[in-house]
Amino acid sequence: MLKRRLYLQIYATIIGSIILVAVLSGLLWNLFGRDHFNREVFEITSELAMQTLPVASAPEAAQREAVIALGRRLRADVGLFDQDLRLIASFGRPVRSPSRFAGGSRRAGPELVLSLPDRRWLVVKLTRPGALHPLVNLVLFLGSIAVSVVLASYPLVRRLTRRLERLQKGVERIGGGELSTRVEVEGRDEVAALADSFNEAAAKIEQLVEANRLLLANASHELRTPLARIRLGIEMLEKKEDPERRKALKRDIGELDMLIDEILLMSRLEAGAGSGHAEAVDLVALIAEECARFDHCSVSGRAPDITGDPNLLRRLVRNLLKNAVDHGAPPVEAEVEAAGDIVRLTVGDCGPGIAEENRDKVFEPFYRDPARQNSDGYGLGLALVRQIAEAHGGTAAVATRARTRSGIIVTLPVNAGG
Repeated sequence: MLKRRLYLQIYATIIGSIILVAVLSGLLWNLFGRDHFNREVFEITSELAMQTLPVASAPEAAQREAVIALGRRLRADVGLFDQDLRLIASFGRPVRSPSRFAGGSRRAGPELVLSLPDRRWLVVKLTRPGALHPLVNLVLFLGSIAVSVVLASYPLVRRLTRRLERLQKGVERIGGGELSTRVEVEGRDEVAALADSFNEAAAKIEQLVEANRLLLANASHELRTPLARIRLGIEMLEKKEDPERRKALKRDIGELDMLIDEILLMSRLEAGAGSGHAEAVDLVALIAEECARFDHCSVSGRAPDITGDPNLLRRLVRNLLKNAVDHGAPPVEAEVEAAGDIVRLTVGDCGPGIAEENRDKVFEPFYRDPARQNSDGYGLGLALVRQIAEAHGGTAAVATRARTRSGIIVTLPVNAGG
């Protein structure tokens, strides 16, 4: 089946529209405009002819001389007839009598028949080379305009569709697995906006695929450790019953369950699928409940209720406090403040803080500070904090609060949603 190219369809539409306009213009002129225009032209021409010719009562010799002079000036065959259609004078080849034509002044083929005001008739046979019918002139005029538009519009149409073809090729390359594909953005029209949106979407797809790849690789690595401990514990229990080993086995299973839960939550958030449950949340009260789970932890400040997913917000607060307790130094303080439609939560401690070169890395999944490789956890806590904050339309970043204090600052809109 013949492929229908978009630029050819657009081009054919332009050409068809121009042809239609030209045809309709010619028809409308022929039906409505020509007669009125001809009447005015013939009236003016008859009056001018009367000014050139002697009056009807003038001698025929004078009228003959005037007809000959007029024929020479016009370079045409001319015949002058009286009111009884009798030939008075002529110049050049014989012309047909006005009796051959019905009605008043008109053009009949190459002959122009004028009914003069004094009831005489003047017949002029146009013999000037190149003279064409007015309708033919109109068609040629409109045709020349059409050809000019057709020639000028082709480069514009082709340029437009060529950009769309590049977008199509970009989509095909993305579908073929070349996630680094980008297209050139030309112009400032809708096609340029589409190309820009394509590049943004391609970048997000590449980022998501890369994040999922890293998540899968790191998850498979991290799962090996608790699974290996569980396998070893089961083998040892088969040889000898040991209550302490049983407790350790339960801890390993709980640790594995928590890791899988965090991985699944992270995957769901990366896919943009939160819980979908949003309600008014008293963030200060929620933080106070979580602070009660840790020693030397307090909350201060006031803020309006925010709209969000209470389970995800609780996980965000818990991860912030646990990160400060596990990797910082007491006391841990959570400060809440409102600034317009934004609520800021800052969780700080008296620990050494995070090196400046690692401040973006701490929010990456499974990242561990090189100086704390033996600490507990899998490096998912702060990664989930940022994802939950972004799922609510907020941000998460490292904030230096004072000389000996560091912390994490999370901003959330009051109408965050879930």
